[in-house]
Order: sequence, then structure tokens, then C-alpha cells
Amino acid sequence: MKAMVQDTYGSPDVLEFRDIDKPPIGADEVLVRVRAAGVDPGVWHLMAGQPYLLRVIGFGLRAPKVRVRGRDVAGSVEAVGENVTDLRVGAEVFGICEGSFAEYASVRADKCAPMPASLRFDQAAAVPVSGITALRALRDAGQVRAGQRVLVVGAAGGVGTFAVQLAKTFGAHVTGVCSTTKVDLVRSLGADETIDYTREDFTDRTGHFDLILDIAGNRPLSRLRRSLAPRGTLVIVGGEGRRWLGGMDRLLRAVVLSMFLSQHLRGVFPQENREDLMILRELIEDRKITPVIDRTYALAETPDAIRYVHKGHASGKVVVVL
Repeated sequence: MKAMVQDTYGSPDVLEFRDIDKPPIGADEVLVRVRAAGVDPGVWHLMAGQPYLLRVIGFGLRAPKVRVRGRDVAGSVEAVGENVTDLRVGAEVFGICEGSFAEYASVRADKCAPMPASLRFDQAAAVPVSGITALRALRDAGQVRAGQRVLVVGAAGGVGTFAVQLAKTFGAHVTGVCSTTKVDLVRSLGADETIDYTREDFTDRTGHFDLILDIAGNRPLSRLRRSLAPRGTLVIVGGEGRRWLGGMDRLLRAVVLSMFLSQHLRGVFPQENREDLMILRELIEDRKITPVIDRTYALAETPDAIRYVHKGHASGKVVVVL
């Protein structure tokens, strides 16, 4: 099969488009013929091996253990493991795996689900990683409730576009922070208000928000807390930082600081599972949320797709189509 393969850490230039063997499947896995694969910022971090903490915790100290990148996947089942009873050959599925930038991928059965019938493969591939992250940030870490004032920082990105729609589904009053060119998009997703960060500093709204989702940001905690209600909750969703710890040091400071505050400062660590995929599937079928796609690339163009996402200007998701 054709795949984007990396033998060393580095820039997108380390990815090579070449032939490799199809991946084997275990008893609890299915072999998926990949039709589309989403691209998120995490792909760049795993490809580059940065922050270096990733290498230390098991992704490969000197070279990546997983040679094919890509986690979001949508496609059709080609074969099933002996313990898999609820998925059949030919079923169209979406989910999360390791190695979706390839013609075939092995996927754990408990990390994939039947694809929403209303979506194309490229749309379905935009959902799993970002959708689950947004869902868990709001529902689990943020414990969002109807009527709350929710601020989504990074509202036009992959996670942000889902977060805006989900927060509205939960009954919140949603304000989205984005750049000038993306204001209309964020409004179209249901945001009650928007803040153009090139014209206004949202931290000037002192004590205004019950829940803030800071997505892939690096703003100081002191600034974020200014906008948070006295007993509000800040959820840090990813983040950028230095080469060794990335945004992990900011998250650790937030957790420690939270022990001495009436405000709640938390992170989100998505646990990928079929149950959350099924929740997202139902919301999509009910037309309560819809994936937003910025642009698509062919499999051989995956390095360009990753470069584009890493620049941070994508509206919604970027998807590789096969």
C-alpha cells in the first residue's frame, strides 16, 4: 500500500511517500480502507518529536516508534479481528488510530463507530480527534451548564468550531474569539457574540465568563483569570510552548494554582472511545453540529497539509483524501 512514512523526527520534509506492507490487525481490531484522514496540530508534534517530553514518555526517544502519522480516519472495513462482532466487512466507519496517512490502517474496534450517514468521508474524518476533545473539554473538564457564559478562545480552529456548536447545544451563551476574517464563520456556527482579537483584548472583560476554553494558546494564566468569574472554570485545551515541555508547564502551574483559588483551572485529556463517537454521531444526524473543512489534500500532498495546519490559520479542519 501507499503511505506517508517517516524514519526520523523533523519537519514535514522527513515524510516520504512510498510503498509499505498493509498493517496487520489484532483480535480486537479492524482493517480500514482509508478514504480520508484528518490533520490536527498534534500530528505536527508527533512528527517533529516536540515537545521532547513526547519522546521521553514513550513515542520513541531517538526515532518515532510509529512510522506512519495520522490519527483521524474514515473509511470502509476490509477485515475484522476474531473478537470483533459488531462491525462487518464493508461497513463505513470513522474513528481514531495510529497511521491513517495511508491506504489502509488498523483501528481498534472500540475506537471507531459507524459513520454518520449524512456525511461524506472527508467530513467524517474531520470529527473524531477534534470533536471528542471539544466534547470532553466542555462536558467533563468544564462541566458546562445551560445559561452559562462560555468563551471559546480559538473558536475558528478544528477543536474550536466543534466547541462553539457543542456549547450552544448544551444551552450556553457562547462568545467566540477569532481573527477578523473568521468572524462570519464563528457566527454561522451559532456564537452569540464574537471578539476579534486583532481589535479587542477579551481579558478586558473582567470577571465576565463562567467557563473559558483556551484552545492551543499560550496566554499567561493571570490574563485568562481576569476574564473568569470568581468561581468560574478555565479549561486549557492543548497549548504551545517551549521545546522541552510545550504547554505542559503552563497546565501544571494551573493545576497547582487552582488548589489555592475559588476559580477552577483544569486541563483536558481526551480518552478516545466509541461512546463519545456515538454521541457526536447522533448530534450530527440531528443537525446540531457539523464539521467545518478548510481544505483538502491528496495523500502525496500530506507534508503540505501539515505545513498549512502548523501555520495556525486554518478555519476548521484540514483533511487528506484518498
